[in-house]
Amino acid sequence: MPPRGRAVNDSLTPENLTTLAAALAEGRRATVYLREPNPSLGLPDGTSAKVVSIDGNTVTISPKGVNDELPYEAEELRITRNPATPPAPAKRIPAKKTASTAPVSKPAVAPKSSPSSTQTTASAPTTPSASTTASTSSAAPTSVPVTAAAAKPAAAGAASTGSAPRRPKKAPGGVSVTIHAGADNDWSVTVTQGAKRPSKAQPVSPESVSRAVRELGDVTARDAVEAVISHAREEAARRVAELSRQLEEARTTLAALEQDV
Repeated sequence: MPPRGRAVNDSLTPENLTTLAAALAEGRRATVYLREPNPSLGLPDGTSAKVVSIDGNTVTISPKGVNDELPYEAEELRITRNPATPPAPAKRIPAKKTASTAPVSKPAVAPKSSPSSTQTTASAPTTPSASTTASTSSAAPTSVPVTAAAAKPAAAGAASTGSAPRRPKKAPGGVSVTIHAGADNDWSVTVTQGAKRPSKAQPVSPESVSRAVRELGDVTARDAVEAVISHAREEAARRVAELSRQLEEARTTLAALEQDV
């Protein structure tokens, strides 16, 4: 089984970002495509999106079918609708097995002779040519299994390196918490994560804000919050005094009217 090709990174390159920024500057439409689906919005991968703005590596887009502007990182988008396909791996040509062709010499047959000549032939040592030929023919076949054994680890190594490395998960961006005090002593908090849009303001009580700021231990923040709350408290006391005065006047007027009747 041939090894699989490595995954191709087809995300937006710095050159793509420069081209898209130039198109926006000229008033032309710039389009990109999602590399991964967004199930929460019902967007499959390959969905086209209009580029609204580019800030560094963050691209604000308006996907097709979504009436909103969303920030995306460059590695989450690509310049083409379909993902790039990796090049086909080169076919591996197996090595041909070569069989040994070393000749095997037949032992020489001693001719029949007289008893004296037979004794001489039996005591004669083996000729060097016969010994060399026998050792060569016995050692030659060992080259075939060595070639086959070396081919198996090479194929296993090629298969193990075919899988693409997993991309590490991106670290989450920073978080900003903003506390806002209104003119009527109404407090709210918003949260901003990374380059995303701020969340909807959530109302909170002045007591919880004062308690949270005291827990932080920042003197400047504590004094600023206490000054706003103290001013609101004084305004409320002044309003109560004014309403009490008006109520007393109304009671006096009512008492006088009742005496005349």
